[in-house]
Amino acid sequence: MNNNDIVPGFDEEKDDSLKIRLQQVTEIEGCLILYLTGYIDTYNSNFFQKRVTKAVESGYTKLIFNCGGLNYVSSTGIGSFTAFLKAVKPRGGDLVLLEIQPKVYEVFQLLGFSQFFNIKDNLNEAADFFNKETSSGGGTDLFPKIFQCPICSKKLKATRSGRFRCSECKTILAIDKAGQVFLG
Repeated sequence: MNNNDIVPGFDEEKDDSLKIRLQQVTEIEGCLILYLTGYIDTYNSNFFQKRVTKAVESGYTKLIFNCGGLNYVSSTGIGSFTAFLKAVKPRGGDLVLLEIQPKVYEVFQLLGFSQFFNIKDNLNEAADFFNKETSSGGGTDLFPKIFQCPICSKKLKATRSGRFRCSECKTILAIDKAGQVFLG
């Protein structure tokens, strides 16, 4: 099965700097694995975003990015992952990053994004994450939630999901019903 069979028109554009191979996860509704090979930077991030947006618009809202073949991600590339998260969350989806190379993970950490994303070691953990999320139905027992601001590290408390402003650095943060914190 090729990419266009899974997401119509997915391979209309090509970019040798970033190869993406798709694989459906039939056991989890709306779940897609994207195997990334190459790098994501300012020059190809728009290409990357357009292709993943096609997948989301085709109904895939649970995205697993296998980053094992990704050898570089710039801050613009990380912005792309943030955009995907914002696109799938309102549709009941989420994303998981797998097999991140140490130097790529370092960029996520330096920019304070490592705690926004669900980073797992392997496909089984990613599948368990989506299965648990589906079966739990997002209970309200997560709140109140104590967490650290990803920008200034101030301890904050959220009594419910929604958007908040850090009392220390004034960064706008969002917390979803599953208790995930991300820039709002």
